[in-house]
Amino acid sequence: MATGDILRDELLALIDGHGAHQPFEAAVADFPDDAINRLPPNVPYTPWHLLEHIRITQADLLDYIRSRAYLAPSWPEAYWPARDATATPRQFALTVEGFRSDRSALHELVADPATDLLSTIPNTPGHTILREVRLVGDHNAYHTGEFAILRQVMGTWPPGRDE
Repeated sequence: MATGDILRDELLALIDGHGAHQPFEAAVADFPDDAINRLPPNVPYTPWHLLEHIRITQADLLDYIRSRAYLAPSWPEAYWPARDATATPRQFALTVEGFRSDRSALHELVADPATDLLSTIPNTPGHTILREVRLVGDHNAYHTGEFAILRQVMGTWPPGRDE
């Protein structure tokens, strides 16, 4: 296997949550509706806030890769919902689906052999698709793990779940 193929495969595994990370799907599975907007102990955001942050950040990095007219949103305000914002179960589901949709778009971009992972993205300070995809994967893995810990602290894992 060529080095480029190995790199591409490793990035796809990172995006898809394989390896040493808990997959996103496992972290969000069977999340109870009554806990979507509950504040965990000593945490200033809800489970939905955290998932929405992951979704927003991934969408922003995807836009950064694709759009030459990219304008960075204000940090940190634009990357998190308002502290008092709440979500319905439908909005929670849309957050999860939006994350999955953008992750799929990143997967397709990386899987495409025509995508040069090492080329510099135009109008950036030397950033490559490799760099941005690695950032997305690291950010998603970090916060997916955080979400899993919040579930543990909040007692929202389904009964009988293997730990």
